[in-house]
Amino acid sequence: MELEDRIKYAKRSLDGIALGDCFGQTFFVPGETARQRIKNREILAQPWYFTDDTVMAIGIYRILEKYGEINQDKLAKVFAWNYALDWHRGYGGTAHSILRSIGEGQDWRKAASEAFDGMGSMGNGAAMRAALIGAYFADDLDKVLYYARMSAEVTHAHIEGIAGAMAVAAASALMLNKKLEHYSKDGKDFLYDTADKLPESDTKYKILSSVSIKKESSIDFVVSVLGNGTKLTAQDTVPFCLWCAAYFYTSTEEALWTAVSALGDRDTICAIVGGIVSLFADEFPQQWLNYMERPEDSEFFKSPV
Repeated sequence: MELEDRIKYAKRSLDGIALGDCFGQTFFVPGETARQRIKNREILAQPWYFTDDTVMAIGIYRILEKYGEINQDKLAKVFAWNYALDWHRGYGGTAHSILRSIGEGQDWRKAASEAFDGMGSMGNGAAMRAALIGAYFADDLDKVLYYARMSAEVTHAHIEGIAGAMAVAAASALMLNKKLEHYSKDGKDFLYDTADKLPESDTKYKILSSVSIKKESSIDFVVSVLGNGTKLTAQDTVPFCLWCAAYFYTSTEEALWTAVSALGDRDTICAIVGGIVSLFADEFPQQWLNYMERPEDSEFFKSPV
């Protein structure tokens, strides 16, 4: 794959992350209100702003654009710089602590490994920003998995957080290869192929459990088996996202309506799904694009790398 194609596909995935993030964020309203809006396909007719999901994905994009690989030390600095630029973007409590510590000069290895009494974070934050890694390295799955792991380790030392990032990156690579007609599977075969590439983890086995869930299943049933990000962990978030992508990849709009209907961690679920399916679906809904905050128009896109 030529360098310009890598950048193009990574940017496409970043835009998908941002669109999903912005869209999902508008549904953080009381549950019944959200359900009614989803039922009526009612979008919010005002500016949509992205969260830390997109901010951190921008950091990965800038590093890939500059170095052509994940440089962990540089990535940690970009994450911390963008965090300091605007920390009111929905960061979780652990992310606040880690990124603040890195910004104050602590080595990212120490900051990440000390989280949760030395266990490291198993949160979904590494997964939410990983799709564009799969897009950039789509012609080499070994590199996809290697660099997804490296991108996760900067903030997530726990194997579940790492596996979540690897799963999303692998799914994105397969999705782009499907678009390029180098891979033909979808549905349960797509899910199995993604899980097969992961380290032993609850995230892996939760994805494998999604193989038996049909596309026609009710969202309530799917959520009861796979979760919806309410726990903010990779294993409670990524399996549902991959199930959405596996069956609704032909339309970004349909995929995101399906994703948000799970409620739970709405912005992150939609960001992950958007980052994956954008690599296959041809067009984003124009009306949605008119409302969303664009990554390239933000100050985060100017972070020093």
